[in-house]
Order: sequence, then C-alpha cells, then structure tokens
Amino acid sequence: MRFNILFGGKAGQGPNILTYTLARALVRKGYYVFYSRDYQSVIRGGHNFNVLTFSNEPVFSNDSIYNIIVALDDKSVEIHKSQLNKNGVVIDGQFEQGNMFFAGRIFKVLGIDLKYLDEELKKIGKRYEENIKAAEKGYNSEKEKFEVDDLDNKENRIFRNGNIGVSEGAINSGLDLYYAYPMTPATPVMGELAGKQKENNFSVIELENEIAVANAGVGSAITGAKVMVGTSGGGFDLMGETLSLTGIAGVPLVFYLAQRQGPGTGVATYQSQADLNIARHTGHGEFPRVVLAPGDPLEAEELTSQAFYFSQKFGIPSIIVGDKHLGESYYTIDGRAEITKSGKWTDFSRFNSYEKNKWGSATENPEIVKRNIDARMKIKENVMSEAMKFEQYKVYGKEDSDNVIIGWGSTKGAILDCIESEGLDAKFVQILYIEPFTNKEIWKELIGKNLILIENNATGLLGDVIKEKTGFNIHDKNKILRYDARPFLRDELLKEIKKRLKK
Repeated sequence: MRFNILFGGKAGQGPNILTYTLARALVRKGYYVFYSRDYQSVIRGGHNFNVLTFSNEPVFSNDSIYNIIVALDDKSVEIHKSQLNKNGVVIDGQFEQGNMFFAGRIFKVLGIDLKYLDEELKKIGKRYEENIKAAEKGYNSEKEKFEVDDLDNKENRIFRNGNIGVSEGAINSGLDLYYAYPMTPATPVMGELAGKQKENNFSVIELENEIAVANAGVGSAITGAKVMVGTSGGGFDLMGETLSLTGIAGVPLVFYLAQRQGPGTGVATYQSQADLNIARHTGHGEFPRVVLAPGDPLEAEELTSQAFYFSQKFGIPSIIVGDKHLGESYYTIDGRAEITKSGKWTDFSRFNSYEKNKWGSATENPEIVKRNIDARMKIKENVMSEAMKFEQYKVYGKEDSDNVIIGWGSTKGAILDCIESEGLDAKFVQILYIEPFTNKEIWKELIGKNLILIENNATGLLGDVIKEKTGFNIHDKNKILRYDARPFLRDELLKEIKKRLKK
C-alpha cells in the first residue's frame, strides 16, 4: 500500500501545519510517512503545497499522482486536478472552518479512527479543545471512501527532517557557537538550534552578513570553541576567503551548505544539487578539507558529528552539503544515529593568514613555505587514512547486479523507493564522502558495470568527480538529470531508470 495526498493553499493559510499534524498522527498509527514542501518566496498569497506519502513499508519520496487533493483554496484544485488518479477524491470547500476541520475530514475519508489525531492534538496541547472539536466536526461531515491497511504502531519511530538531523548532530558533538545570517534553505537550522541553546548550553548568533559569520567563526574557533556556521550558495561564496584562511591557519570550522537553485539569487525556495564544486574547491590555494553529503536525516546527524570529528582532530574545515529537499522534507526513521565523539582542538599558537615561521610571524622564506605546504599535504594524507575508518559510501539493492545506480544527497530517497518497490535488477551506490574520495573502493563497485547517474543538476557533477578520481566515464545517455528546481518523484524516476537498465 502506498498513498499520496496533496495539501494546497495560499501562504499563510496553513497547509504546512495541517500536513505536519496529520503526518505525526499517521506515524502514531503505525504508518511510514514522508512529506515534502513546495512553497513560493512570498509571505502571504501565492500557491504553496505539500505532498504526503504514507505506506505500511518504509517510504522516502513522493509520486506525481495523488489519491487525495486537500484544497484550502479553489486555486489548488485547478492547478493539480490533472494529477488526481481516476479513483481520487478532492476535499475542498468550507475553507473558513480551518485546518483541524480538514484533518478530521481526511481521517474519515481514509477510514482511520480519530483517536490517533486526538492523541497528537493532546501532545501539541495548545488550543486542544478548540482543535479536537473542529476535527470531530470535520470527521462527522464526511464518509469513508478508502480502505487503508489497519496498523497499530508498537515501535518508537523518529519523525524529523534533515535540518533537525544536522542540528542534533551539532548539539551531540558539543557545539559551543552557531553563527549564521538568514538565507533559505539554511535558516531553519538556525531556528532549530536557537530553540535548544539554553537547555544545551551553547549560543546561536545572527550577524549582519556571511563575511562576518565566517570570520566570527574563525575567531571563536581560535579560542577553542566548537563552531559551526550555516548558509546557502550565495552566502557560501562570500565565505570563500575565510574558508581559505582556515586552511592556512589550521583552524577547525564546520560549514553547513544548504543548496538551492542558482546561480545568483536563482529560485530561492527550491531544490538543486549544483553546488558540489564550490564545496570541493571554494577557497584559493591547496589545503585539506572534508566534504560530506548526507541523504536522510539520520545520516545528517551522523555525518555532522563526523564533520566535527575531522575538523577538531586535524584543524581543518569540514563542509556538510545538504539541500532544500533533504533539509525541509520529513522522514520516518527506524533506529538511532551513531554519533562520532570528537575531542576539543587545543593547538593554540599565533595565527596568521600569511605563511608563518615557528614563532607565528609572516615569512617568505622558500624553505619554510615548502615545509608548511608539505605539512598541509601530510594532513591531507592523514585525513584520507582516518576516513577509511568510516562508511564512505553505502550499497543497496542487488549486490551482484550488472546495473549500478550512483547518487548522492537527497536523491537517495527516490532511488531507494524505485529499487525496493519494483525489485529492480540494480545496485545503488550512495556516495557519502565527496572529499576525501575513496577511489580504490568505489572502483571495485563500478568496474565492468552499466553505470547510471542520478543528480538534481544539469551537468552531472558527481559524475565528473567519479571520472576524475576513478577514470570511469558515465555516458550522457545514462545520466538522469533533473534541473527544474524540483526533486525527483518515484513514479517518474522509475520510468527513466527502466529505460537504462541492462537486460
């Protein structure tokens, strides 16, 4: 069973809180739930929608066809009616009754006992009496129209998005300071951390721009604080010079880079994976760094802790590369994150943006310059050796298949759903460590295989990395690239994968 519901309405009408409340209630009932957000860069008006997919099996992506359209305004029906399946239902009208009235209607249409929504509303607490009355009114106004699998959850599953994962990873790593300037889609991490700073004894500080953010991060890290800074593409560009400073000064700093559609301001509230190269190469000169790419909230927590580990152990910058889809989509998670504990960096000395001698003074002596560069390259080698202790990539599907799908970041969800729902003759290799890149191990997974690349960009950036590091060239015909600022959907992606499978 796999069921898709679209919630549409104007910004300010509350389709997001409706989706979240219903999703939590469905998880409480025992279903696996995934939902994503599509919203315009406006505060009021326009057209926003969320798509919620639930199943009795793990689910990590949405489909393009809906079983139910929940319309909080007339415009939502007009825009999406062509995506309603032939037995689908539209829940609209009585817009003035509010979100919980619609939540009750949805539960009745699905044939699910209202007690699960009641339990969720009690947990929320605020305005409980008002909300449950509205939900009961909506429930009693509808008729049951679907029969979904009856489940009763006995497991304590986690329901969270990637931004929460990054935040929890930072907190559990001993975060002292988080600096940021608001920039979608990185801003929710600042909000998440701000709400937890008092109870966890760290501080969140908003500064005037991203240049100030990065430099404050360096200054605080020099004093021994564990620091993370967060931004998106344009803000990360502004941090480039300071990133290079961390490289020469040997200062540990963690960067959270939340990708969105560019270049320039681009499409500010939408999805992209086009910033892999700036994560790998921003900052002039040659110096070691770590670049990690989580594909779900659990990995976001784990890899953030690993970013702190490498940064603190080696005195280098670590970059966590997320994106809008991963950050703002909610996943149902089995299991708990494995946190990598990191010590505190204590290499106190005189710091300089110039090459320096042993006293910390600037120098142009060629022997010292070479010695310093050699030392940085040695750190790079040590980082590579240390990275071998961690899971640098994951493999899913049929291990012995001649078809190998390659992806990174949030594409993981749709790829997994394609492989597991259809039992495809394919193996999925998900790259977690972009830098350092385990070329020898990856080479073993790829040699002699039909390689299929899936990315949310126009040029296949991970494919370029694989070619550079392993020599394998993925043919253009085997690249599935989506770059319309939207994430992959399972049913659409499945068709594209099947076209490229070697029989």
